[in-house]
Amino acid sequence: MDSSSPLVETLRRLLADRGLALGLQLGNGRTETLGSGPAAVILRLPRPEAALKLLSPDLGTLARAYIHGEIDVEGSALDIVRLAFELAHAGSAHRRLLNRVTGWRLWRHNPASDRRAIAHHYDVSNDFYRLWLDPEMVYSCAYFPSGSETLEQAQQAKLDLICRKLQLEPGERFLDIGCGWGALLLWAHRHYGVKATGVTLSEQQFNYARQRIRELGLEGAIDVHLQDYRHIPGQGVFDKIASVGMFEHVGIRNLPVYFGAISRLLTDGGLVLNHGITTRTGDEAVRDGAGDFIDRYVFPDGELPTMAQAAAAMEDQQLEVFDVEGLRPHYARTLLHWVERLDAHRDSAIRLVGDRTYRVWRIYMAGSAQAFEYGWISVHQLLAAKRAVKGFSAQRWSREHMWRSPAR
Repeated sequence: MDSSSPLVETLRRLLADRGLALGLQLGNGRTETLGSGPAAVILRLPRPEAALKLLSPDLGTLARAYIHGEIDVEGSALDIVRLAFELAHAGSAHRRLLNRVTGWRLWRHNPASDRRAIAHHYDVSNDFYRLWLDPEMVYSCAYFPSGSETLEQAQQAKLDLICRKLQLEPGERFLDIGCGWGALLLWAHRHYGVKATGVTLSEQQFNYARQRIRELGLEGAIDVHLQDYRHIPGQGVFDKIASVGMFEHVGIRNLPVYFGAISRLLTDGGLVLNHGITTRTGDEAVRDGAGDFIDRYVFPDGELPTMAQAAAAMEDQQLEVFDVEGLRPHYARTLLHWVERLDAHRDSAIRLVGDRTYRVWRIYMAGSAQAFEYGWISVHQLLAAKRAVKGFSAQRWSREHMWRSPAR
């Protein structure tokens, strides 16, 4: 293929029409700038037929070509994803949406399939996640009160915001569903004196959290179980419950089961905070094949409800929603921190998990940052109380307790 080929000419026109520029390295090793303006991204085509991926592409096609090495790119992850979004948008008139996140997948979300899906994403390697997460290993949207916080400060602020919203008090029984590597459990016990219990389906997260608890001598104060949320025993055994970044794995048709389990486990008047990614009503949140890519390579069986669906499902299980906060800009910034850190540790990441997994996480996180930036998806914290037979819940009259300075 040379610079005058029909494929290159088509790509040149597509870029020019969108006001974009791309550096294209052809088989002879020479780089030619296509489109208009300076090129922040250089695309290399190991084989001429790879150029076909760029004609009327969708996001899934571009992502798969990148992670399988059919195309290679030079530039920041954010610039690469922005260009991919624009190319996909240019060709979107010729394609139909392949999937919707609101579609029910009736054959998924039983305990065995959920365990496999969680293992696929979270059991990659603790050392891999440690490269780009904060020291507490918090793998969910951070909270930037002023916008100038470091990632470490923002994750601490998020942990404390959850504890303040739940009005944690010394001696209370606190459950974290999908506890990850245990950061919220440790923070809640250390700063609020609760007796904390966590459950996760990830063996690597479970082993890591249990080891940290043992090293800190907190076995009597914090328990962690390798357990499905549906199998947590008891009735009214917890005063407060948090679920952070977990209900995306539940499945829309299982929201009644999920919130039903929470309602069963809460005391009357007890509080629950559900923190999770949501999609927008009527939006094509699985854009141009991106959903298929994420489902196959990143989050198998993941489904995003709307915020209204989540709130309605909570209310149907006698969980009265008191407070809703959207954190969409916070997750965009969190993801940018993560992908910048991952890129800074590229060689170490590839040694730990291989080039393909490195590429998957790089393009996934950069793409997700753009999806939050564009408003295709969001993230909400919903605070609710289990309805008591009579009287009021523990919810306070004022919201002032939510906004004081984080615990240190």
